[in-house]
Amino acid sequence: MALLGRVLVLLALGCAAFAITSALLSRRPGRRVWQRSAERAVYMTAVMMSGAMAVMIWALLTDDFSFANVADYSNSTLSWSYKVGGLWASEAGSLLLFAWILSMYSAFVVWLNRRRHRELMPIVVAVLMTVAAFFASLLSFATSPFNTLAQRPSQGGGLNPLLQNPYMMAHPPILYLGYVGLAIPFAFAIAALWTRRLGTEWITSIRRWTVISWVLLAVGILLGARWAYGELGWGGYWAWDPVENAALMPWLMATAFLHSIMVQERRGMLRVWNMVLVITAYSLSLFGTFLTRSGIISSIHAFGASTLGPWFLSFILVLTVASLGLLITRIPDLRSRNSLESFVSREAVFLYNNLLLVGLTFAVFWGTVFPVITQVVKGQSITIGTGYYNQVALPIGLVLLILTGIGPMIPWRKASWRQLMRRFTAPLIGTAIAAVLILSLTDVGTSIWASATVIACAFVTICIAGEFWRGTQVRHALGGVSWPASVYELVARNRRRYGGYIVHLGIVVLIVGLTGSQAFATQHDIALRRGQTASVRGYQFTNLGYINTSTPNVQESGVVLAESQGGSRIGTMNPTIGFYPASQQRLTEVALDSNAFRDVYVVLVGIDSSGLARFSVFINPLVIWVWIGGLIMLIGGGVAVWPPPRAQRQVESAAVPEAVRTT
Repeated sequence: MALLGRVLVLLALGCAAFAITSALLSRRPGRRVWQRSAERAVYMTAVMMSGAMAVMIWALLTDDFSFANVADYSNSTLSWSYKVGGLWASEAGSLLLFAWILSMYSAFVVWLNRRRHRELMPIVVAVLMTVAAFFASLLSFATSPFNTLAQRPSQGGGLNPLLQNPYMMAHPPILYLGYVGLAIPFAFAIAALWTRRLGTEWITSIRRWTVISWVLLAVGILLGARWAYGELGWGGYWAWDPVENAALMPWLMATAFLHSIMVQERRGMLRVWNMVLVITAYSLSLFGTFLTRSGIISSIHAFGASTLGPWFLSFILVLTVASLGLLITRIPDLRSRNSLESFVSREAVFLYNNLLLVGLTFAVFWGTVFPVITQVVKGQSITIGTGYYNQVALPIGLVLLILTGIGPMIPWRKASWRQLMRRFTAPLIGTAIAAVLILSLTDVGTSIWASATVIACAFVTICIAGEFWRGTQVRHALGGVSWPASVYELVARNRRRYGGYIVHLGIVVLIVGLTGSQAFATQHDIALRRGQTASVRGYQFTNLGYINTSTPNVQESGVVLAESQGGSRIGTMNPTIGFYPASQQRLTEVALDSNAFRDVYVVLVGIDSSGLARFSVFINPLVIWVWIGGLIMLIGGGVAVWPPPRAQRQVESAAVPEAVRTT
C-alpha cells in the first residue's frame, strides 16, 4: 500500500508536468489539441492525488502501523474521525491534503471553463499545475506520508490530545480550502497579465472563487478560535500567535481585493492595485504554509522542527518575484481610464478601506517576522507581545468599521453636501440615541475603546438596515407583494450586493462579541473541598464531589460543580483533567455554561492529596456573539455567491459589452 501511494504521487507529478507543457504548447497557432491534452492531464492529476489520499486514509482507518505517519499520529483506541484527523496532524499528511485540494480545485476550474476563456485557460492551467507540481515534488522527494517502518509496532503513539476536539477536526481542512482557493484568482490574474486581456473578464471569472475562499478562511479562523477557547484553558480565543497571524493576513488582503475589484468593475480604476492585492494574498497564503513548516517560529499550531523551510521560502520568492516582474511589464496596459474625482465618493472610501487593510496586514506581518529578524541580526529572538497588535489593530479596526457603514451610503464619483445630509441624517440621529444608551450602561473611563466600538457598531447596523429598508420599500411599491416577499425578492435579485451587507452585519455582530469579551472579561481563582461553596461575580459554585472515568483512549478525573445565581440553581459543570496513555500527556477539559450575555468558563487546575480542588473561573461577556457573527458571515457569503436564476444570468450576459464577454 505504501508503494502504491508513492507511485500515485509520482504519477500526479508527471501529469502536472505534462499539463504545464501541453498548456503552454496550446498557445501556439494551430495547436489547440494540446489544450485538450492539458485539461485531461489536470483531471488525471486529480485522480492520482485522490488515489494517494485514499491510500493514506485507508491506512489510518485500518490501523496500518507499518506507515510511520499512522504509527506516530494514530492508534487503535481512537474513533474513526480522530484517526482521519491524523492525516493533517502530520506535516507530510497535511501537505498531501493541500495537494489533493489543489488538484480537485484545478479539475473543477478546468471543467467549468471547458468552453470559456480560451485565451486565459492555458496559462491558468500552467500556473495551477506549477503549484501542484511543487507540492507533489515535496511529497515525492522531501517528505512523504508513505514512509514505512522497518519494524511494525503493535500500537501507535496516538493523536495529540490537544487535537482530539471536534473543532480541530474541521478547522484545518476548512482553512486549507481557503488557503488553496486563493490559487484560483491568482492563476487568472497571471493569465490576464500574460495574455494582456486586462479588462473585467478575469475578474468576473474569479469573483465567486474569491468570495468562497474568503468565507472559508473566515470560518476556518473562527473554528480555530473556538477550538482554542474550549481546549487550551486560558479563557481566550485569540492570542496573536504567529500561525494565527499567518491565517489572518491573506484574509485581510482578500478582503481588500474584494472591495477593490468593485471599483475596477464600476469605474475602471485601481487595476494595478488589484493585481498587487491578488498576488500578495496568494503569496501570504503560501507564507502561512511556510511558517508552520519552517521551524523558525514557536507555536502550538506549528509542526516543529522541519527541513521544508528552504523549499517553501525559495518557491514563495520565485513565485512572487516572477509575478510582480510580469506585472511591472504590463503597467502601461493597466493604466486606469478614470481618476479619483473626489475624496468624498464611494471609490475613495474603498481606497481608504484598502489602505487601512494593507497597513494592518503589514503591521501583523512585521510583528510576526520580527523575532526572526532579531534572531538573525542580534542573535537573540525578541517576541512582540499582544500589546503591540492591540495598539495597532484597535484604531485601524475602528476606522474600518465606520467605513463599512459609510461606504454604501455615498454615491460613486462625487457626493454633494446635500446628498450626504439627506443620507446620513437618520443614521446619525439613531447612532446618537444608541450612544446615550451605551454610555449609560458602560464605564467609559475604563472602556473608552469598547464604548466607541459598540457605538460604531450601532452606526453600521443602522446604515445596513437603512439600505434594506429603502430597497424593500421600492420593491414593495413596484411589485405589489407582501413585505416579507419584497425582502426576499430584493435579496434574490441583488445577491451580490445584499449578501455583502449580510456579511457586514455578521462582522458587526462578531465585533460586538470581541469587544465585550475582551473589554469586560474577568478571571478569579477559587479552591473548594467537597461541600464547600465560593462566590464569583454573583455566581455560586459548590463542590458536589469527584468523578473518575476511563476509556481505552483517556482516563479523566474531575469535579462536579453546582452552579447557582441568586439562590437559583442553574445547573452542574464538570471540569476535568484527562490523562492520555498513548502519548503520556495530561490535558484540562473546560466546563462551559454559555448564554446570550456571558460565558461562565471553569478550568480545573488540580486536585491535591487532601481533596482540595483548585479552579480558575472566567466570566466572559458576549462571547457567543463571536460565533453567531461568524455564522451570519457564512450565510451572507452563501447568498453572495449563489448563482442567480438562468433567466437573470441571460439578461446580465446580454448587458455585458462584447469586448469583455467570455469566448
